[in-house]
Amino acid sequence: MKVTSIETIPVDVPIDAHRAIAGSRGAHTRSPFLILEVHTDEGVTGLGEVSCTPRWSGEDQVASAHLIHAYLEPALVGQDPCDIARLTTLMFRALANNPFTRAGVEIALWDILGKVANLPLWRMWGDAEREFVPTKFSVSGLEPPRAAEIAAWAIDRGFRAMKVKVGGDLAVDLERVRAVREVVGPGVKLGVDANGGWAPWVALAAIEPLRDLDVAFLEQPVSWVDSAWMASVRARSSIPVLADESVSTVFDAMALIHANAVDAFSIYVGKGGGLGMARRIGTVAGAAGLACTVGSNLELGIASAAMIHLGMSLPEGSVEAFPCDILSMFLYEDMLLTEPLPVEAGCTHPPVGPGLGVELDSERLARYRVE
Repeated sequence: MKVTSIETIPVDVPIDAHRAIAGSRGAHTRSPFLILEVHTDEGVTGLGEVSCTPRWSGEDQVASAHLIHAYLEPALVGQDPCDIARLTTLMFRALANNPFTRAGVEIALWDILGKVANLPLWRMWGDAEREFVPTKFSVSGLEPPRAAEIAAWAIDRGFRAMKVKVGGDLAVDLERVRAVREVVGPGVKLGVDANGGWAPWVALAAIEPLRDLDVAFLEQPVSWVDSAWMASVRARSSIPVLADESVSTVFDAMALIHANAVDAFSIYVGKGGGLGMARRIGTVAGAAGLACTVGSNLELGIASAAMIHLGMSLPEGSVEAFPCDILSMFLYEDMLLTEPLPVEAGCTHPPVGPGLGVELDSERLARYRVE
């Protein structure tokens, strides 16, 4: 089997404005993503997706499509799509940066391999640790009463874990978390996510009042530019510290472990160039006795499926302690799939079809396609 071409399809699916997520890095109100189809000479097609939201991924549809057709497609055409490790190296040699673009193609290669093996990825990898993936909701960093309304909506849907966006003015952040805690009650696991927005001394000042609010974890409290800042906060924190923006590759993970800077990693399919790198981070974390969760760029259906497969295989106890951010289906108008993903509030089961286990709906794809 050989790769013959890569098709790129730009889409823009609206997000529910009432629950759009805003944090210290701004609001995620649009998702102009890029859908991929990797075609082969044997008629097997792999599906991929690129997160093209520059504020979060640093990549956009136009640049991503250009880089695929100018650099990645020439490197892959004529190659065996099932030789994923070697093709991942070829893609990195052709395009050193733009990990989300490379990840979109790599996801499609995994989809092809799973289809050839006639197994869903989580079964093909052979290391599933659970029957389903626990999930949480993300409460936007809005004014406290509005944040409380969103949290109440999530509780009504069935969520029993969530995180609140912080990272701005500490007094307002604490008021927001307090308002959410009052609404959700003591039985809900509640964390906070600063997206690197706090200075180290602000993060340290936040720990005691957050502990009093029974906050279960503190995600990326300070900037990702210096692991020493994370280590300083973690050394003084009675709340587990998660790295998100600080960890994109397995090398980042090893550096953070060496610095004693974190208790857990928030792993993304896109940040390190695909599922292969994400799984390696999970392996390193497990070997170091750290937990993992799956983070989100508010992916559409294809990448959300990849996130579920990843979550199924993370180290034992990881996502049970820190539920995953697989929540896009509660925000988007459409996920572009023929069948909905097996997701409920707080719980997602893995797709059972081969590869990613999802198929694109051509009519929906055409409806949201942009030029």
